[in-house]
Amino acid sequence: MSPDQSANRAAVPQRRPRLWAYCGMAAGLASVVGIQASLAIDAVYYEGAAGDPVAIMNRLADQRAAMVVMHVAMTIAALLLLVFAAGAARRLSERLPEGTLLPAVTAGGMVLTSVACLLGTGFTTELVFGLGEVDQLVPEYAVVGAHWMGTIPWLWAGVGVSALAVASALLRHGAGPRWIGWTSLVLGAVTALFGISPLQYMAGFTGPVWILVVAVGFAFGDRARA
Repeated sequence: MSPDQSANRAAVPQRRPRLWAYCGMAAGLASVVGIQASLAIDAVYYEGAAGDPVAIMNRLADQRAAMVVMHVAMTIAALLLLVFAAGAARRLSERLPEGTLLPAVTAGGMVLTSVACLLGTGFTTELVFGLGEVDQLVPEYAVVGAHWMGTIPWLWAGVGVSALAVASALLRHGAGPRWIGWTSLVLGAVTALFGISPLQYMAGFTGPVWILVVAVGFAFGDRARA
């Protein structure tokens, strides 16, 4: 191969596997499922049980199936988010000026959310098995666990910051499809604003949607070879 042929071959970017984007799609779908399962765990908010630890515990015992779904879905989302974060950071770094913080911010926000998703499942193992024998479980612990499952998995403010970083990279620096940038700007702003407000748990509705939509965009709608 001549030097000119080698130079031409080197100038053509090689298409890399998009496994990281597919992981993002799976993470987005799993987080949507997990959030919906969390909504079904309403023992502490149920009118007929509110304020009564024993009644809350008994109602929670009937919602163990939703707890298992939430646990599995949120754990899958937490783990796959790490892959998506790394892939998105690499994808952006290859199209952005050297030294920019945007790839690191993109990854950091998703890692922060991954931690929240994983911590949100922290009580489910003990509760799923413990609620099988409610006479051996302290009712107040069941109350704390129910509140935990209804709050911690909804802390998606970090993804809002990630979305805004992606929006800046795509809209300001032209690092990818502009429609992904505009989607990231809208959903990122809404998610971040929810996250810093007293309505912070509302971010759990919009953050997973951003992950899913943007992952689909990078997997199938991104013509850049990254």
